[in-house]
Amino acid sequence: MSVKPSRSATRVLTVLEAVSELQPVGLADLARHLDEDKSAVQRALATLAGDGWIRPTGTQPPRWELTTRALVMASRATTRSDLRERARPALERLRDETGESVLLAVPDAPRIVTLDVVESHELVRAAPHVGMVLPLVGSAAAQAVLAHLSPDELVTYLGDPPDPAAIAPLAGVRKRGWALNRGDVTAAASGIAAAVLDRDGRPLASIAVSAPTDRLPRDRHAEVGALVARTAAELAGG
Repeated sequence: MSVKPSRSATRVLTVLEAVSELQPVGLADLARHLDEDKSAVQRALATLAGDGWIRPTGTQPPRWELTTRALVMASRATTRSDLRERARPALERLRDETGESVLLAVPDAPRIVTLDVVESHELVRAAPHVGMVLPLVGSAAAQAVLAHLSPDELVTYLGDPPDPAAIAPLAGVRKRGWALNRGDVTAAASGIAAAVLDRDGRPLASIAVSAPTDRLPRDRHAEVGALVARTAAELAGG
């Protein structure tokens, strides 16, 4: 017999995710963002506050932000990830080879999320953060994953029918072996990424070099793309 999910638990988790995105945020703004009844959102906030997940900022009316409990949970999740542990030395080497920041992103349908980051030593650098949800259109790390999904899986990420702007570059990514973002998300930053594939050719993750656009000009694309693709291939199969 199937077990029905708890709607109240789903609402509490949805509110927690919204607080993390909008913090510090008040009840009225949360209710509008979620298109939920204020009283239901207020009960969820009281539950989260009572269990130590969120706290008021001290303003009136109260605005809410995450406590360190969420950070502790996230740290445990990433620390225990075999992929993250295996990838870390390769990410550091790629950072040293390119001089730029490197990130590891994983599919978490319907999102693609940054799992680890090794920042460049340059004073001016791209600075993606762990837990960052990547844009599905434009992001090289997202393209690298999406290029290796089946049409049915793409619908999960991109809708039905999928966004043509997101679909357009995927065939080229598969053929070339790496994806390119030439300031497509923000003009100041560009990226090159490749997929880490399992034994069946399915994407476990993507590795991306992220840099200020002026330090990743066209004449470096092939060089950096080859380095990223090589690094991804070294981690493949796991």
